[in-house]
Amino acid sequence: MSIKVRSFGGVEGVTGSAHLLTIDNINILIDCGMFQGLEEDENYQPFGFIPASVDYLILTHSHIDHIGRIPLLVKQGFKGKIITTKPTYHLSRIMLLDAANVMAEEYKVQYKKALRRGKPEEAKKPLYDEDDVFLAMEFFKILLEYEEPYYITDNIRITFKDAAHILGSAFVEIKIKDKIIVFSGDLGTKEKLLLNSITYQDKADVVFIESTYGNRKHKSLQESIEEFKNAIIESFKDGGNIVIPTFALERAQEILYLLKMMYEKGELPPCKVFLDSPLAIAATKIFLTFKKYLKKELQNKEDLFNFPYLHFTQSVEESRKINDIESGAIILAGSGMCNGGRVKHHLKHNLWRKESSVIFVGYQAKGTLGRQIVDGAKYVKIYGEEIAVNAKIYTINGFSSHADQPTLLEWLSNIKGLEAVNIIHGEKEVMEAFKEKIKEELKLNPHIVLKKETVYII
Repeated sequence: MSIKVRSFGGVEGVTGSAHLLTIDNINILIDCGMFQGLEEDENYQPFGFIPASVDYLILTHSHIDHIGRIPLLVKQGFKGKIITTKPTYHLSRIMLLDAANVMAEEYKVQYKKALRRGKPEEAKKPLYDEDDVFLAMEFFKILLEYEEPYYITDNIRITFKDAAHILGSAFVEIKIKDKIIVFSGDLGTKEKLLLNSITYQDKADVVFIESTYGNRKHKSLQESIEEFKNAIIESFKDGGNIVIPTFALERAQEILYLLKMMYEKGELPPCKVFLDSPLAIAATKIFLTFKKYLKKELQNKEDLFNFPYLHFTQSVEESRKINDIESGAIILAGSGMCNGGRVKHHLKHNLWRKESSVIFVGYQAKGTLGRQIVDGAKYVKIYGEEIAVNAKIYTINGFSSHADQPTLLEWLSNIKGLEAVNIIHGEKEVMEAFKEKIKEELKLNPHIVLKKETVYII
């Protein structure tokens, strides 16, 4: 028997996750994500493998850097079966439709600019459209619960386990005869606002582990909640608005839940809270559909997110009207890294104002507008216009849906029989730091996986 893995994304960076596991003549792709930030041009390059040769696609969760190229995979010949959890199926649908719409809008803008330059061919066409998404959703054939085993063959068993990253997220255990390989996907934390704590793997021979925050320790959840509350209260003292760049999935729901708790405790100043994201609104409805995946104490709550100050803004017109408000607004809008979406308009109207604030509550990848602001840029370009960064900037990292270094180490240390650790999904300096920490603390010799490198299991 031959078992090998080649990684075509989610290595030498944090986006574009795609790992091809070959067991004799069976090809299993784990995730098929979109490249983002500095890596986004990679989306227009060949996959590096033949899509028609992939028999199964396993999805660990529905973030776009793990699912974003699925319609492209189908366009280029994939005819296999997609295996994932039930919430991931429903969330993937809205995430991919949103990605298709974002690409279509971006193309319109870029095409007009290219046309004015006399070079319309320079505008990159969208990777796929809505019809491609609807076709891709037909390949989601096998939807599993956590801990529910599924046999691809008599000798290959797949089991999803709760990764506590986002709703429906999983790490996947693949048992091949007596060999166990684990792909971590994105691992979450022990302290969660809405979800259960991370599940621990007890046994494996080989692990492919993410390392997004492999070089740092998060603040505790309680510290971050207090930091968030203080940022809200302090910001309103200055009289402006608060912009919170928000990932539509998980982070938006966590922030809504926090603001609701503040309201119920009388801690939230009178204001208007706008969830200015059709995608986040749709995701919130899916959260309410799959309450059994949330903490037990939340499963029977009638309304987890709604409170009198909250306004859902679906239309572009409603979104524009928010910018008429000069003070007392909390605006939750995507994208979470500020590299697209409605948040850019809100930043354009508020970033230059000393009385306004921007609260970052999520990871900002290199090359994104969010990263520029977090790194202290004095000026940033938004829609071709130079905008001064005068607003007060808060960065609260404790809400991260990614495990920090201590949690990653604890998760690894729990695994018995571990022969090989392969580090993926991290920035170069972070992976190096994580590698050294694993060597020091766990006395293992991990390997940092390179793009298109073949890792031989047997």
